[in-house]
Amino acid sequence: MAISQPATRPANPRFSSGPCAKPPVFELSKLADAPLGRSHRAAVGKAKLKDAIEGTREVLGIPADYKIGIVPASDTGAVEMALWNLLGERKVEMLAWESFGAGWVTDVVKQLKIEAEVKTAEYGEIVDLATVDPKNDVVFTWNGTTSGVKVPNGDWIADDREGLTICDATSAAFAQDLPWDKLDVTTFSWQKVLGGEAAHGMLILSPRAVERLESYTPAWPLPKIFRLTKGGKLIDGIFTGATINTPSMLAVEDYLVALDWARSVGGFEGLKARADANAKVVFDFCDANDWIANLAVDGATRSNTSVCLKFTDDRIQDGAAFAKAVAKRLEAEDVALDVGAYRDAPAGLRIWCGGTVETSDLEAMLPWLTWAFEAEIEAQA
Repeated sequence: MAISQPATRPANPRFSSGPCAKPPVFELSKLADAPLGRSHRAAVGKAKLKDAIEGTREVLGIPADYKIGIVPASDTGAVEMALWNLLGERKVEMLAWESFGAGWVTDVVKQLKIEAEVKTAEYGEIVDLATVDPKNDVVFTWNGTTSGVKVPNGDWIADDREGLTICDATSAAFAQDLPWDKLDVTTFSWQKVLGGEAAHGMLILSPRAVERLESYTPAWPLPKIFRLTKGGKLIDGIFTGATINTPSMLAVEDYLVALDWARSVGGFEGLKARADANAKVVFDFCDANDWIANLAVDGATRSNTSVCLKFTDDRIQDGAAFAKAVAKRLEAEDVALDVGAYRDAPAGLRIWCGGTVETSDLEAMLPWLTWAFEAEIEAQA
């Protein structure tokens, strides 16, 4: 029997967890002020890059004595720069509960060959944060983009710590509270919560991180694209707009437009409220349907941006094939694009709920998820 489709469709079906939906007001014409064909080292280019840095500081409430730099290769590049420049001075604890955290473990243990204590948890769970030794450096993701599990707070980070905290916050920044006094290195990319374009990363350093950079030299060689110091001193230009390599001024303009939109919805608190409202729609949907559930086990660690879901119906014979088929049906109807679980994650769906997504679009999409689920159950019967 044919299952009837919902009457309403989302205005924007883009629920990808990265690159993420553009701000609702986005139009290409808004990028007309980009200084295309101009050097990023010209006055106009430097001014735009400085605006991006200081706009980031303003919207996120980053302390005045923290350094903010625009670096190549997205969040990955920013994390790699931190790992290769800062680690090796002391023992490090690597915390991983999803694929990107696991990737940082590989870099540190297998590539840099640093003494590390690796602490892992299964998808949907989180490591015991209370076991972290403040004498050690610690590397972790604040929000697991591929597991939907976030750090609940920064209470586990000691104020008098001796080690550095290196935090991959790419799907948390602009949506979740980040305790800056607890974070020595923080990274994110433009393509996540603000819906910016890919390839550019942000590297944020506390005074403690700068002190480490200027007092410690790693044993391994650093490629030019990774170098943050020269002659034992921080290359300060990186944190005022003199980027290591050539940035896209079109992407910079896009980020500036996104920051302006963020201000228009109430800055950080407005963005966080939008993400919370979006995530609640999905959480409530899971509570109302016994065939689907949040992958995150503990409500305190459930992400409000990258919400990961699992199917729980006993009639499902092949979980991976079923989830892919549901995602395919949603894409074919143009009601939800790119919502399949990450390739290394358990079978299921991943729905982006960051602030650039409209709550009304999620409300319109979820009945289609019910339709796709029921249609696929019938198809496999």
